[in-house]
Amino acid sequence: MNDVVDPAVALASRAPAGFRRLRVNARRRESASIVSFELVCADGAALPPFVAGQFVTLRLPLPGGEKLLRTYSLSGDPADTTRWRISVKREPAPTGRDDISAGRGSSYLHDTVQAGDEFDVAGPSGAFVCGDDTARPVVLMSGGVGLTPLVSMLHRLRAMEGARDRHVHFIHACENGAVHAFGSEVAALAAASPNVHVHICYREPSAQDRLARSFDSEGFITRETLQRLLPLDDYEVYLCGPPAFMQANWRLLRSLGVARERIHYEFFGPATVLEADAEPAQEASSDTLGRTERDREIDANATIVKFHPRAAPVVWDARCESLLELAEQHGYAVPFSCRIGICNTCVTPLAEGSVEYTTEPLDPPPAGAVLLCCAKPAGNVTLALSEVPESALNVAT
Repeated sequence: MNDVVDPAVALASRAPAGFRRLRVNARRRESASIVSFELVCADGAALPPFVAGQFVTLRLPLPGGEKLLRTYSLSGDPADTTRWRISVKREPAPTGRDDISAGRGSSYLHDTVQAGDEFDVAGPSGAFVCGDDTARPVVLMSGGVGLTPLVSMLHRLRAMEGARDRHVHFIHACENGAVHAFGSEVAALAAASPNVHVHICYREPSAQDRLARSFDSEGFITRETLQRLLPLDDYEVYLCGPPAFMQANWRLLRSLGVARERIHYEFFGPATVLEADAEPAQEASSDTLGRTERDREIDANATIVKFHPRAAPVVWDARCESLLELAEQHGYAVPFSCRIGICNTCVTPLAEGSVEYTTEPLDPPPAGAVLLCCAKPAGNVTLALSEVPESALNVAT
């Protein structure tokens, strides 16, 4: 992106609005695992504009009175100001894992929500957007349900000024045709524009997929595949998908010489997980988790964070964006989702001290708790994470 302020990016950077009541106008099955919900304002008012790539936050009324917050990308055409579309993948319990249940938000939406139902929605939010100043050729690269924001981007790119002269490569990978969503919609957009090129990769195509010739390559996206599809050029890449897909394809793109600043991604995790040439966070954490009393004396003037009352203290690193990032650097596996104070997944009890928020939470946590993803310590802080590495516990305090 250049130094000129892009109106789309400026819009995306605004703080999320509060909740509004929306109604499900229609629902549609997109694949064996994905269902789309078309949303309109319950009172008939106009919906606010969104930028292709943004998401919204749903407050779902579960049985028993619980309100569950979940975030979903907007998958529809941003030019359609009358409705929003979210497309939700059912998240089943992992096979062989009795300790992990099915996704509560996706299960509720798939099993319960029908046309005419209403719930509260906040947003749009998020800075993973396709800006209006994009003049370079574009690669939209997705895995699984990660295609939802990229379908919205494809709609936007088709409508932008200069679209006829800009090449867009839509590359999507998934298991097979049964779980492939939006295939017809993407094909129709490509058919209407000679400069939109679509490549579909099925990891394990079925016999029916082979008969229909509904995919272009098999297995995983490889370096050779990308070299064949993408002529040498200065691409703007948008990348979204499951962690393993993101890691593999970030490294592929970097190995092909695509600059970091040209790879935009939606990834709910620390960027160092993607960057193969970054220093492993664990290397920095292993010594810190075993700090001695002498080390603590050296850091006496520093801000100290303890992630559990019986955990080893660590020194606050001012380069960190949040307590969540500091926790990840020191080997703590903290549950998270949005990383911007919206979903409340990272809510953690606060045992001592206080924090300040870099972004005001959309739904503030209860008294005595903090959202790690958007909080920094305001002095020494002790938290009470529920899961702490054994190596961090039972130290002298």
